[in-house]
Parts: sequence; structure tokens; C-alpha cells
Amino acid sequence: MASGQEPVNEQIVANMYASMRSELNQIYSKITELEMEASEHSLVINAIQPLDPSRRCYRMIGGVLVERTIKEVLPAVQRNKEGIEEVITRLNEASEKKKKEIAEFEAKYKIRIRKSDDEVKDEGIQKEGSAQGVLVGPASSNE
Repeated sequence: MASGQEPVNEQIVANMYASMRSELNQIYSKITELEMEASEHSLVINAIQPLDPSRRCYRMIGGVLVERTIKEVLPAVQRNKEGIEEVITRLNEASEKKKKEIAEFEAKYKIRIRKSDDEVKDEGIQKEGSAQGVLVGPASSNE
């Protein structure tokens, strides 16, 4: 479908809307993933910063573990973290743009999200049972 072309029927509108929502969810999941990665970089930076710069450390580069000094590794890890933060900023801007686009689409086609009674009940059950299945402590090896 060429851009600027009006959707023909409700199904096409629904598909376009679902596609837009899916794109937004993908952006959110990528932001979350990158925020966790930035957090891990921060942990590494905080752990090695106070150490002697000539001390040896190991760094994974392209799947290969290499031996370097902290003096060599620390700036690289800081640069990586800054790059990740830049990408997060751009993704946040993209998510805001996508949210506006979705809001305009919803207004244009009068789209409202309705939850059925079953979905509302299911959500309550999921929230109550969300802590189930969490393993705390070492796994037992009784076989």
C-alpha cells in the first residue's frame, strides 16, 4: 500500500493500527534491553574505576575474551555506555513520534480499545500470581 493512500475498509484500518502498535512495542522492548545494557556498563565502570590502571582485566570483544589493562578498557567501556545512551535517547524520540502518530490515527478513525470482562478478570489473576515460579537460592540437585 502506497503511503498517503486511504485505507479501504475496517479490516485494513485494524491491521494498520495493529502494525503501528506492534512497532511501538518493539521500540519499547529495545529501549528496555538497551537500558539494561547501559546499567551493566555502569556496574563495570563503577567496579573497575577505583582500581590500579595498570591492573590486568579481561574484556569480551566480538565473542573473544582479550586481556587488557584497566587503563585501556575503562575509556572503551565509557564510550560504549555513552553510545548506548545516545541510541536510547533516539529511540525515546522515535517512541514519542510513534505515540503521536497512533493518537492521530485513533482520532482519525475513532478507534477505542475496549477490554472485555474476561480480560479484566484475567489481568487481576495474572497480577496476583505474578510472583509464582520465582526460584530463590540454589537449585537442589536431588535426582
